[in-house]
Amino acid sequence: MSAETVQLLGVSRRYGHQVAVNAVDLTLRAGECIGLVGHNGAGKSTLMKLMLGLIRPSEGSVRVFGEDPAAGAAARARRELGYLPENVALHPSMTGAETLAFYARLKRQPVAANAALLERAGIAQAAHRRVGTYSKGMRQRLGLAQALLGNPRALLLDEPTSGLDPALRQHFYEIIGELRRNGTMVLLSSHALAELEGQVDRVVVMNQGRKVADGSIADLRRLAAIRPRIRLHLPMAPRAVVNGADPWAGWAAAPGGAMELSCAEDELSGVLRGLPATARDIEILRPSLDELYAAFQTGAA
Repeated sequence: MSAETVQLLGVSRRYGHQVAVNAVDLTLRAGECIGLVGHNGAGKSTLMKLMLGLIRPSEGSVRVFGEDPAAGAAARARRELGYLPENVALHPSMTGAETLAFYARLKRQPVAANAALLERAGIAQAAHRRVGTYSKGMRQRLGLAQALLGNPRALLLDEPTSGLDPALRQHFYEIIGELRRNGTMVLLSSHALAELEGQVDRVVVMNQGRKVADGSIADLRRLAAIRPRIRLHLPMAPRAVVNGADPWAGWAAAPGGAMELSCAEDELSGVLRGLPATARDIEILRPSLDELYAAFQTGAA
């Protein structure tokens, strides 16, 4: 079996004169966790709809487990997909258990497995309460349980941690880690860029319907060419530390009484070796995903 779960080749999607997705090539593989980022209207939701078979491409091809997801014969492949939309629409008069049973029947999954899913998503204690009494975070967890029905081989999650407190976000990523280890592909569309760092294998950046970057965060840092910074504190004025030539040329004052220097990645080790022994609180600050995203959106990269 191929490790590829989803493959888009030259995919465009137009609505009249509006181009929602423009000539996108994208391959998503088993066991990967991919962050999909971009401004509102960048094409993220359209990409997910294409993968789900809800819409067809205007040009190019979409394959999910080797099949066209929009074709009638691809029902089995679609059942291998789990999907959590950004705004979970759940009937307020049904209980959590009734809601999950409804979706289980739609996906032709045994209802008997639902209790374990509700426990896994952290919603078991509210399973027999009406959904109309749920908080946003509880509805989000019930939506996640729905997406996990049938042990899908690929998960498409749109803003999955919206409404979750920090402890529940950690629990969510623990579930994602377990799924990845079992070979599930997970695609996360999110505006919470800071929390994606350390959680995803790759980041795909969309801008005005085009894929403008695709790679690990280390890859994106190289592409963006944003220089890392060294930040430190000194117990005395810099010029009193070293006599002769000024070793602090290029350093600038930073918040909290710190000093900061921007340099190329291959210069870091040399700068660090040349620091005086009195330097303390030394930090290497590499560009965050927020900074990388801004660079690719503005065309600076």
